[in-house]
Amino acid sequence: MEFYNDLITRESFTYLQSMRKKYDFILIGGWAVYLYSKSLKSKDIDIIIDYDVLAKIKETDEVLKNERLNKYEINAGHFDVDIYLPYFSRVGIEVEEIKKFTVGKEGFIVPALEILFLMKLFAWHNRRGSAKGQKDELDIMSLAILPEFDWKKYLELISKFSFSQFNEEFIALLKNTRSVKELGVNEQGMSKIRKNIMMSLEK
Repeated sequence: MEFYNDLITRESFTYLQSMRKKYDFILIGGWAVYLYSKSLKSKDIDIIIDYDVLAKIKETDEVLKNERLNKYEINAGHFDVDIYLPYFSRVGIEVEEIKKFTVGKEGFIVPALEILFLMKLFAWHNRRGSAKGQKDELDIMSLAILPEFDWKKYLELISKFSFSQFNEEFIALLKNTRSVKELGVNEQGMSKIRKNIMMSLEK
């Protein structure tokens, strides 16, 4: 099941691939989640870059500064490119710290799985109740059900980055989620997932 229109997601991913050929960046947000989960595609593109890359992008694209949300933006028509920078943007974890926890995924540089999960929890905290918040919830669950998710590492990162409140919100989401039809998870499957995750968090 697709959350966004398939034509728009294809257009977005094509644009993302063209950016990869021209610029160095860390891919975050929904497209980074998709590279891990292969479940729900994204619409908007979210990247972390350095200021020299921002200067290069400005040579060919109209880049708007969003002071309120501490990011830069490119309006690409049916979707947006949200650009985050060190010492300016708020993504839950300092950009310089995120750089220490990156991996290669299908030609892209992305945050390590558990770091991306924390970033998604932060985004969801600020967008709960909105359409984007609903997509955040699906992204969170699609990462949480991955067999390679390291819950021990996750607990260590919660402590390192003071994410206790966000973890409590995740546990509440986990307990209140009966099924996730968008991910093909029925009530029985969700019950098993919930039990396994709660056991991992209590170790």
